[in-house]
Amino acid sequence: MTVTRDGIGEQMSEIPQGPFVGRVAECRVLDELTDLVTRGYSGSVVFLGEPGVGKTRLLQHLDTHSSRIRVTRLVGIESELRLGFAGLHRLLAPLHDDFARLPAPQRDALLTTFGVLDHNPPPRFLIGLAALGLLAREAERTPLVCVIDDAQWLDQESLDVLGFVARRAYADALGFVFAGRENQDSLGALSGLPTRHLAGLDHDASSLLISTARCAAPSPLVAARIVAETDGNPLAMLELVDRLTSDQLAGRLPLPPQLPAGGGLNAHFLRQWETLPVETRSLLLLASAMSTDDVSVFWGAAALLGLPGEAVDAAEQLDLLSLSDTVAFRHPLIRSAVYAAAEPQQRRLAHTALATIAEHDGDPDLAAWHRAAATTAPDEEVAADLERSAERAERRGGQVAQARFLGRAADLSPAARDRSLRLFASARAYLASGDGILAEALLDRAAPALDADGRHVDVERLRASIAVFFSRHKDVPAILLGAVASLDPDDHATARDMLFDALQAALVARDHTVGMTPTDIARATLAHPFPTGPAASGRDLLLHGLATRLAIGYEPAVPLLQRSVRALFADERVGVGALSTIILGWFAADDVWDDEGRAAMFERALAVAREHGVLGALRVILAGRCVGQCWTGAIDDAEQSYFEAAEISALIGVPPPATTGVLLEVRAWQGRERESREMAESTASWGRQQGAEILEVFSWFGLTVLEMGLGNYGEALTSAREIYDRDPPGFGNRILPELVEAAARTGQVEMAEAALRRLSDRARASGTPWAMGMLARSTAILADDSEAAALFEEAIDRLLPTSVRTELARSHLLYGEWLRRRRRRSDAQVHLSTAWQMFEAMGATAFAGRARNELLAAGQRPIAAVDGRADFGLTAQEAQVARLASGGATNAEIAARMFLTTSTVEYHLGKVFRKLSITSRRQLGRAFSS
Repeated sequence: MTVTRDGIGEQMSEIPQGPFVGRVAECRVLDELTDLVTRGYSGSVVFLGEPGVGKTRLLQHLDTHSSRIRVTRLVGIESELRLGFAGLHRLLAPLHDDFARLPAPQRDALLTTFGVLDHNPPPRFLIGLAALGLLAREAERTPLVCVIDDAQWLDQESLDVLGFVARRAYADALGFVFAGRENQDSLGALSGLPTRHLAGLDHDASSLLISTARCAAPSPLVAARIVAETDGNPLAMLELVDRLTSDQLAGRLPLPPQLPAGGGLNAHFLRQWETLPVETRSLLLLASAMSTDDVSVFWGAAALLGLPGEAVDAAEQLDLLSLSDTVAFRHPLIRSAVYAAAEPQQRRLAHTALATIAEHDGDPDLAAWHRAAATTAPDEEVAADLERSAERAERRGGQVAQARFLGRAADLSPAARDRSLRLFASARAYLASGDGILAEALLDRAAPALDADGRHVDVERLRASIAVFFSRHKDVPAILLGAVASLDPDDHATARDMLFDALQAALVARDHTVGMTPTDIARATLAHPFPTGPAASGRDLLLHGLATRLAIGYEPAVPLLQRSVRALFADERVGVGALSTIILGWFAADDVWDDEGRAAMFERALAVAREHGVLGALRVILAGRCVGQCWTGAIDDAEQSYFEAAEISALIGVPPPATTGVLLEVRAWQGRERESREMAESTASWGRQQGAEILEVFSWFGLTVLEMGLGNYGEALTSAREIYDRDPPGFGNRILPELVEAAARTGQVEMAEAALRRLSDRARASGTPWAMGMLARSTAILADDSEAAALFEEAIDRLLPTSVRTELARSHLLYGEWLRRRRRRSDAQVHLSTAWQMFEAMGATAFAGRARNELLAAGQRPIAAVDGRADFGLTAQEAQVARLASGGATNAEIAARMFLTTSTVEYHLGKVFRKLSITSRRQLGRAFSS
């Protein structure tokens, strides 16, 4: 079978004849994918199976559709594993002319990744968007299916990007077919994609395969034993029957007691290897050690080793190796078998030659890696080259490659100190790449020498970061406070940074924190001096304020917290690192009832996160924005913010329960009772498992909102008490009005009065219209009739200029309920009607139902409210596209914002227009502004 170049990648030009034995169902999956792609849509499938099960052969079925689609193939190369983005470069290099047509940020990200530009490391999602754009553009010319074989040998960066692209392609004539080995941790980037597991062939298919291979049918007993011995593995069966005589196969002679397949699949290839001349073996070894399929590299290295060209003939005659346009082994197992069978000295010679060629071709990273593979004893020169390669990998955004270069540099470092420093740097890079397990293992190796070298603080800070990666927030405070004790007493800035991370982790873990409480950390924090005046950053103010809140009290903390909310992200020069403050900034804004400062803080943070593509921070920012949008009554917008946060969570591998706490509040306002209860249980359960009590707090708060809307005041009080007793910053104050109302409705006056006293002290200290409005309303609930009306009216007046429309609507509802019970029906109808229409427009179904019932009891049938929600039966993604388009965003801007292609945006807009029965964006804007 020949291999030819066809525009992009490598395409098999010869179509295999005959059936794909035993793979009818799998071939049907590929046919369906092809049909989908030719109709202009996208799809993907992952085939997993043991070596020899027939994955590569199955993928050739796509060639039967060569008149309808173009197939581009990328094969993972084991020796390329350590070279970040090497596979992606091989796939996209033929499309270089289209790079210029990409949006500038995507183009620069790709060129930086490939080492053409020397910019800051690009965000991984920008690289993914660039790859998606290039492949989608190519698919516009001819429907395209990308086949990635031996995916387990693809470098992690490339696999991550291709997994991203496969998930984001939707309305593009673009398909992806991955094939890889079972139980490979490296294939986690493909999790969630449709997956088929290839098992061995059944008895009938195995008999047919054997008959085809030997032109004679085996006896049923012999076939049964072969299938049993090989578990139906096609390659293993072919290896085995090749060693049986025709009489043995037909059952005329007995089979040996031990069938000759025990040596494994490699044995089949090694027997052929052993028959080859020495020079041919050397050429095969050279091919197996290559990190590229470039024929010129192969012949250049062969010349350095003094190997004659004609020596390859014997390998080609046995169909072990092909040297047409590229260097290609007939089967991936041949490559690994040849490399493993070679003598170590011969492998080192091959790598030395390849290093020389790489140096000549101007590829110092590939040269360094081959030079390292040719080195056994410690060698500082080689280690230093690897370290320089790691620095270049970091600039390209290739953290896995950076980590591997550093790890190998550590292995080859003669000096113990250099070895430990490189191990530490490798651990940090592995953590940045998302491999916390390996990062922790390397840190454990490096720690003793680093501790002895005075680097204990660095070790513990990385250990804390690893704990956060594994959601072990409960362990972080003890780790960091222990390290703070080792700092130079005058290094207050570093101490504050570490104490900030410790306090943030403690406020996530809360009562699960190991060995101490958040209050203990706050007291330790206040033992360090803080900058004052203009020198105080938003981060310093935030830490100082929260520590004061926990260790001293609420009132002295308020000025610090209010200043911090206004200062966070206000500086136009704010860096990406500042985004780590967003969680505590969220808590602080809620704690002082600052709706304006909160909204501004989140919008500023959102702009920074989008500009720099910091997906982890963007997920949290969108979650916080979702909660704020609920309060403003923009519940549909809140839902869209959540969906975007959830999509990002999926892209970066964050488990869903880490984000569903904010969706719970959305669902609670919407009155979706069953979903809310299930979500509360799953979120709280996962939080308990992870030692993250903050997720339990989210669950209690969401349930409180749900029960209040449904009028289940006793259940609401139970949930609210959980938060009240713990008093976490942010939630502890927001729960107070709920607790006053629920306790009063259930006759627990003492509890209501206690909550009101706390609310009174804090609201007056805060002084914001939101805080004072909540205080007036809560006071009215417990006030005498002579005072209540004025207090309800004060609450409405104070909340009217704020953005918290839900609380304004609830104030109208409570006032209307109070008026109705005093038989002031006409006055009650005004407020109840206002509340009902507001809740209806928001989509706050449960509260709307409560208001409707009260309005009916007051003698008025509700007048239909204007529905401002405009969901129109749209899916979540359609609604998000429609809202962005209605706000004036172009298709290209929407595509970049939502990590899609413009053709997918056009597809969604087409469906939106049909569902809304409109024909223009102007009409869309009117629909969503009504």
